[in-house]
Amino acid sequence: MPAPRNRTLVLEPRDRLDPVPSLSGDAEPDRVYCADAVEGLRRSPPADLVFADPPYDQAPEWHARWIAECARILKPGGSIYVCCDWKVSGAIQEFLGRSFTVRNRITWRREKGRGARRNWKQNMEDIWFATRGDDYTFNLVKWKKKVIAPYRRDGKPKDWVEENGDRFRMTCPSNIWIDLCVPFWSMPENTPHPNQKPEKLLDRVIQASSNAGDLVLDPFLGSGTTAVVARRLGRKFIGFEIEPGWVRLALKRLRERP
Repeated sequence: MPAPRNRTLVLEPRDRLDPVPSLSGDAEPDRVYCADAVEGLRRSPPADLVFADPPYDQAPEWHARWIAECARILKPGGSIYVCCDWKVSGAIQEFLGRSFTVRNRITWRREKGRGARRNWKQNMEDIWFATRGDDYTFNLVKWKKKVIAPYRRDGKPKDWVEENGDRFRMTCPSNIWIDLCVPFWSMPENTPHPNQKPEKLLDRVIQASSNAGDLVLDPFLGSGTTAVVARRLGRKFIGFEIEPGWVRLALKRLRERP
C-alpha cells in the first residue's frame, strides 16, 4: 500500500482496459496517439513549437531521422527544444544545426539518482534551443533572483526588493536552471515514468516560445507532461508515445489532473 501522502498517479486495473488511440490518418490537435515518433511526425500538421525528450540511448542516426521530420513540420518562426544527456549532446547540436538556427544550450540541474564510486554523479541535463528562422517567438518573463550582497543607496535597496525576509531582484532568465525539482511521490504531478520532466520546466518553455492558441507538439510524450501544461496555458497540443501504458497514463492525467 502506498504511504498516505503518496500522490503518484498510477494506472488502476480498470484503466488498463481503456482503448489506446492509434494513428490511422493525419494527426489532429488536442489528441494523444500511440505511435512511433517518426511516423507520427510524418502525419502531423505544421507546429509552432516542438518539445522533444527522446530516449538517450539510441544511435545518433536515429536522432538525425526524427529531427529531420521536425524540420519539415515546424512552421517558419517556430522553435524546437531537445532534451539530452552529455553523451549525445554534441550529436544533437550537429543534427539541429543542419536544419535550424541553434540559439542556446540550456543546462538544468536534475537532482535525482544514485552517486557513482568511480565517476562524478550525473546531476544535469541539456536542452538545446533552436529556431526555424530569425523571426521567432520569445516572450520574456523575468525571474526572481536571490540577492546575495544587497547594495543600498541612502539606506534604501538599490535594484532589489525585500518581501517576507527574502531579498531578490527580477532578472532576465539565464540558460542555467537550478530551481527545478524532479517530480517525486508526494507531488500530484508525479507518475511512475522514470524520466518525467517537471511541469515547471514545460511551463517555462511553452510560455517563452509560443502564444495562446499555438500548436505544441511532443513526439515522445511519455506520461503526458507537455500535453497537460500546454492545455493549461491555452495552447493546442499533439503527443505521440509508442508505449501503450504511458499513453493510457497521459490520457488519465489529462482527464483527472488538469
